[in-house]
Amino acid sequence: MPTPVEVVAYDDAWPQAFAAMSKHLASLLGPVAIAIDHIGSTAVPGLAAKPVIDIDVTMRGAEAIGAGNAALIASGFVSRGNRYDDGVWAFARKGSPGQRVYLCPPFSDTHHRRLIFRDHLRQSREMADAYAALKRRLAATFPFDGDSYTAAKTQFINEVVELAKRG
Repeated sequence: MPTPVEVVAYDDAWPQAFAAMSKHLASLLGPVAIAIDHIGSTAVPGLAAKPVIDIDVTMRGAEAIGAGNAALIASGFVSRGNRYDDGVWAFARKGSPGQRVYLCPPFSDTHHRRLIFRDHLRQSREMADAYAALKRRLAATFPFDGDSYTAAKTQFINEVVELAKRG
């Protein structure tokens, strides 16, 4: 059964949820994890989002991803694989809020772009509001199709990243 695409108002508890998850991931992955970053809409204060905490974990090297993969699966995460052939491995765990963890090789372009996008939305309320409006429209258009919902955001995200790089 498909999971509903639900966009909710910002929850002030999301930063604390990320902090707890980050601490758990650091303990679980140990020294092979060199950075743990809160990404996605829940990382932008005031931004409506799906109630899922997205986390990028930068690994010490591409070879460390295998050990990280095993550790996450052993702790209850479901592997979603390397979905975009970019070296980033995705994992999910249900809960309130849900969790998505991405193991990233060092110098990952995907990770770098996510940070640029997050930081630009944190700095531009106007852009964050435009993104929230887009997400609400797309959630109504694709209420049970998370892949189409995500794909339909790509152009906006790419435009914001390019704007921020010029900026």
